[in-house]
Amino acid sequence: MIENKNPKVDFFFDKAKTWQQELEELRTIALDCQLTEELKWGCPCYTLQGSNIVLIHAFKEYCAFLFFKGALLNDANGILIQQTENVQAARQARFINVKEIVDLKATLKAYIYEAIEIEKAGLKVPLKKTKEFAVAEEFQTKLDELPALKTAFEALTPGRQRGYYLYFSAAKQAKTREARVEKAIPQILNGKGLDD
Repeated sequence: MIENKNPKVDFFFDKAKTWQQELEELRTIALDCQLTEELKWGCPCYTLQGSNIVLIHAFKEYCAFLFFKGALLNDANGILIQQTENVQAARQARFINVKEIVDLKATLKAYIYEAIEIEKAGLKVPLKKTKEFAVAEEFQTKLDELPALKTAFEALTPGRQRGYYLYFSAAKQAKTREARVEKAIPQILNGKGLDD
């Protein structure tokens, strides 16, 4: 029985329909590293003095440890995955059975301890600046045509700007990009982000 389990987090493990054994094994590994167990974003999150180190989450195809500053880890074992090209800092270690986790237990603990040292050292992942993100041609055309839109967009926070850039450029077809831009124009003119 591990002493530092947080009862508020138990429901996540109790409700798990799949990956039950795998999730419990990941929990044991994280707690063995003397991290504080918290519930964040509906998932078990393991912190050091309030800073996020690693998160456990489950998907249909796999369960995973998500290292918040995984891009800074020395991934000598090649187990870390960048979920999408737009994820800058976080990296996942994914699993499809409990044997994989048990076999990698020492490695996973080493990665957690390295993540702790990165946090203690105050290291930060260098993030791309908003202006470095690709701008969909259809959106650039509208920015050039409508000065009010350009002014309103530039007044948005960098995070809101990134959200629009990613949303527009994610569409594969020009027709879809155009529709997304048209639909977003009133929102941008009202100073709102994509999800506001």
